[in-house]
Amino acid sequence: MSLREKDYGTPASTSAKPVTLEIDGFSVTVPEGTSIMRAAASIGIEIPKLCATDSLEPFGSCRLCVVQIEGGRGLPASCTTPVGEGMKVVTQNERLGGLRRNIMELYISDHPLDCLTCSANGNCELQDMAGKVGLREVRYGYEGENHLQSEKDTSNPYFTFEPSKCIVCSRCVRACSEVQGTFALTIEGRGFDSKVSPSQNQPFLDSECVSCGACVQACPTATLMEKSVIEQGQPEHGIVTTCAYCGVGCAFVAEMKGSEVVRMTPYKDGGANHGHSCVKGRFAFGYATHKDRITKPMIREKITDAWREVSWEEAIGYAASRFKAIQEKYGRQSVGGITSSRCTNEETYLVQKLVRAGFGNNNVDTCARVCHSPTGYGLKRTLGESSGTQNFDSVMKSDVILVIGANPTDGHPVFGSLMKKRLRQGAKLIVADPRNIDLVKSPHVQAEYHLKLKPGTNVALVNSLAHVIVTEGLLNEAYVAERCDMESYAKWKSFVAEERNSPEAMEAVTGVAADAVRGAARLYATGGNGAIYYGLGVTEHSQGSTTVIGIANLAMATGNVGREGVGVNPLRGQNNVQGSCDMGSFPHELPGYRHVSEPATRGLFEKEWGVTLESEPGLRIPNMFSAALDGTFLGLYVEGEDIAQSDPDTQHVLSALSAMECVVVQDLFLNETAKFAHVFLPGSSFLEKDGTFTNAERRISRVRKVMAPLGGKADWEVTQALSNALGYPMNYKDPSEIMDEIARLTPQFHGVSYAKLEEKGSIQWPCNDEAPEGTPLMHVDHFVRGKGLFQVTEYVPTEERTSSKYPLILTTGRILSQYNVGAQTRRTANTAWHPEDRLEIHPHDAEDRGIKDGAWVGIKSRSGETVLRALVSERMQPGVVYTTFHHPFSGANVITTDNSDWATNCPEYKVTAVQVLPVTQPSEWQQQYQEFSEQQQSLLEQRAPVGAA
Repeated sequence: MSLREKDYGTPASTSAKPVTLEIDGFSVTVPEGTSIMRAAASIGIEIPKLCATDSLEPFGSCRLCVVQIEGGRGLPASCTTPVGEGMKVVTQNERLGGLRRNIMELYISDHPLDCLTCSANGNCELQDMAGKVGLREVRYGYEGENHLQSEKDTSNPYFTFEPSKCIVCSRCVRACSEVQGTFALTIEGRGFDSKVSPSQNQPFLDSECVSCGACVQACPTATLMEKSVIEQGQPEHGIVTTCAYCGVGCAFVAEMKGSEVVRMTPYKDGGANHGHSCVKGRFAFGYATHKDRITKPMIREKITDAWREVSWEEAIGYAASRFKAIQEKYGRQSVGGITSSRCTNEETYLVQKLVRAGFGNNNVDTCARVCHSPTGYGLKRTLGESSGTQNFDSVMKSDVILVIGANPTDGHPVFGSLMKKRLRQGAKLIVADPRNIDLVKSPHVQAEYHLKLKPGTNVALVNSLAHVIVTEGLLNEAYVAERCDMESYAKWKSFVAEERNSPEAMEAVTGVAADAVRGAARLYATGGNGAIYYGLGVTEHSQGSTTVIGIANLAMATGNVGREGVGVNPLRGQNNVQGSCDMGSFPHELPGYRHVSEPATRGLFEKEWGVTLESEPGLRIPNMFSAALDGTFLGLYVEGEDIAQSDPDTQHVLSALSAMECVVVQDLFLNETAKFAHVFLPGSSFLEKDGTFTNAERRISRVRKVMAPLGGKADWEVTQALSNALGYPMNYKDPSEIMDEIARLTPQFHGVSYAKLEEKGSIQWPCNDEAPEGTPLMHVDHFVRGKGLFQVTEYVPTEERTSSKYPLILTTGRILSQYNVGAQTRRTANTAWHPEDRLEIHPHDAEDRGIKDGAWVGIKSRSGETVLRALVSERMQPGVVYTTFHHPFSGANVITTDNSDWATNCPEYKVTAVQVLPVTQPSEWQQQYQEFSEQQQSLLEQRAPVGAA
């Protein structure tokens, strides 16, 4: 594709009213409110411009785009002038040409003339416009005042800021405010002294800049330029693909020189991101070619042995023979697999197919078990489908937004920026979170209510909100009568109306003032379109499923499901966690969320796959660990998942992995799980594979290979080879054939094909005969299950309680710059922002314990102990501490417990009773694990090459 997408100069108008005008003698009809510049561009007339771009509101500062309007006065800017019925516009004549050349001459008189050596040469709008207006000489010398000696800022690890090349067009400033919503950039000074300033004239790295790349994308010169372009030169071709970080699913253009990725630029036609990005997707792609990548298959008999590099054939054969031997000795149920939410739908589908058809059991699970399995359970029970109800753009029609247990600006930053845009337009915000997340108060955004609840009391809070809505008559009775099951509604209504669920009764439990709960409930129920967005702060609890059900109850009771601006919206964590669930990664469900016990469903798959399938659900991940320690589960195939770092009660997980006879890991690096492996199969990054991801809004998007797999095989080819070696034949020639099979077998995907994805760009499932173009909004006329089902949500306190020995509650979360277990982001320059996990602690708790900011502290729970550096912060409430889990030696999951959700076994990461005290050395576990890891690294470095004896 062309590297430079067409830029219409100003955003599109959403008006349905047409306006017809004449531009340079050509008739054009466009929506009312369209700018003259955009109308001209729509018929191929490109008016010169510098300050205008179609991702930003028109500004009118450069004056290059002036036009002449018949009967009008002066020469108005075409970017800020809307079209009018019957208007006659001239975009080029001698007068306009002379004016534009004079303007360009002034720009160039204070600009370095180093075009041949400039990093933007060949992709510079200033250079292009100088040529477009016919500028051939500059009459003004450099003798007077200028900005040519301005100091270059190289502090940001990904881009430089060169003020000498700045034309003060304000595009970067406007991108930071309008698109990203951080307001980190400003124009300082006036007139000749005007300059772009990060925050209070700070270096970029020290400023409030979040490195989303919007300013770099908007800059028309080399003022803001990616260091990768400076070092490698301008890219020469581009391939559209999908980001492999969070569940937003941003579309990017991988801009290439040969097989090298020079930069990733957000794709304007991306349905999820519309040309915006965050620091991870935009810049943190270097892990794909990091020196730590393992590109040769390896095997060893015991985890105390050095690795031996082998051919693909030997590695696959060795893994298959060991799995067969385990099943012969211990039975068919003694092995299983774990799919990845990092991999494509097609790859995940093949892993669960291998387990069911190749191993002959249902022992397959996925990381969704430990993050969003309560979403699947709770939404399926109430609404009838295990997914969110809206597309991301729906938030722009919301009037009231309730964010509970989610931190969009850190965890889902591109969607977070879109939400902030709507909030700046006037939507009201309610935040329910134990911590002061950025949304509570940031530039031009402030929550009406911050319900600062105690960790573990989500259900109590949701019931209190429901109590107010029911007892104050704020229900949408007509909606409920038409759309919902009335018997279940009556039971729920009676339950939540009980005085024990009132905000006053629950105040002591939740820690949230009753009047704040009442105010928030009234606002949500009566403020117009009410949307709920939630994340892992809802699901990762012993009552995670109950809270999801409670949220669905709230939405149904107030009529807030089935149209734009409302809904129940889980913010999925990983890039394909929705897809991994869709593809049948749970032990009780085949693709499409159909239970393995259903004969008709099994029959469909048995006919396609040519095998008899088990009718009993298999083992969940926690059950696999327990069975391993019991000696009945001894073989595990793990594709793209690091359970040793990400799963709770680390010591229990490591003991289980150590007890297994064959662990096969397919991944990019020797991650923490691979240190316990007997076979290592090189994985492929998202840049090396073809397939699809499904994001949090059910959007299926293409992932396109931009370079050959470094290990020689794409992940789907590895799984296929292993299945063939196990004796179950798979013979796909291309991932599109896998998708065709998925479409044949999965109702939500019946209409999906690569051809349709190429045509439409992306599709939101369900896509089938009833919805051939996809389904942006779910449950429009009726719920998928028929009538919406209310469920009683009894609050049951977690078994994890504070005590005199463990008086604080630890909760966990993510940070913007790092991602999940950090295997990717720790191998990029993102470590500049978050080189280590820290423990956030309130000043009162720190003072009581003699803890200073930056000091080492021991965090001890009933499960274990670890040591982190303290971050004294008022973001936390007294009695609660917080940490992230992006670094393996932090050991955050050493101290989390084995408590889990009653319905799905999703771990209770968010509530752990701990004590925090000053220490002087790492914990015993950290010391032991550091020693183990160094040994494993040494065994890796000692690996024998292919063919060695």
